[in-house]
Amino acid sequence: MKKYFLLTLLFSILSFSQTKESLQKATTKFHQAIFLMDFEDVKSLTYPKIYESIGETAFLEKLDQDYQNSEYRMRLQLEKVPFLFNEIKTIGQQTFCVVRSRNPKRYFFENKLNSVKAEEKKTWLQEKEKTQNVTFEPNRNSFNVKAESIYVAVFDLETFGEWKFFNLDDAFQLNAFNSLFDENIKNTLGLGN
Repeated sequence: MKKYFLLTLLFSILSFSQTKESLQKATTKFHQAIFLMDFEDVKSLTYPKIYESIGETAFLEKLDQDYQNSEYRMRLQLEKVPFLFNEIKTIGQQTFCVVRSRNPKRYFFENKLNSVKAEEKKTWLQEKEKTQNVTFEPNRNSFNVKAESIYVAVFDLETFGEWKFFNLDDAFQLNAFNSLFDENIKNTLGLGN
């Protein structure tokens, strides 16, 4: 009896560490795809229901527009960042983990910003990125934005046994997350309003 208990305990520990290890690898791959702007990889690591309503092509176009458009180009500044993993939680048939990181972003504006426009863009970026730490760099015509990024990793039937992500920095994905999961899940994950 004691052997069975120890064997079960060992199996549980190994399964958990394998799940955590696979989560860490998937998170690194997801971040790397975002950093390199490899939107096909970003899509393949994104929770599928996010782009189900608009289609894969529209989702890829949206990602491209988010990072480079006629007004600005946005880039992550650090290729490698430390991730802070919350506890992995199973709720019903789904497993979740909230992952946080700090990675400064730079927004390069295509047209020269005067002081009035720069202040408008600063306010817009503070709201968009949910941070007050936005610095205008007039010589580069760009803004340096320091904020916390939040990903929610999900492992369920929709993901076919792989970790897939919501990037909560993106308003579209945040709205999808809020519509797909109830308040109980959000509160359990520490993401309730």
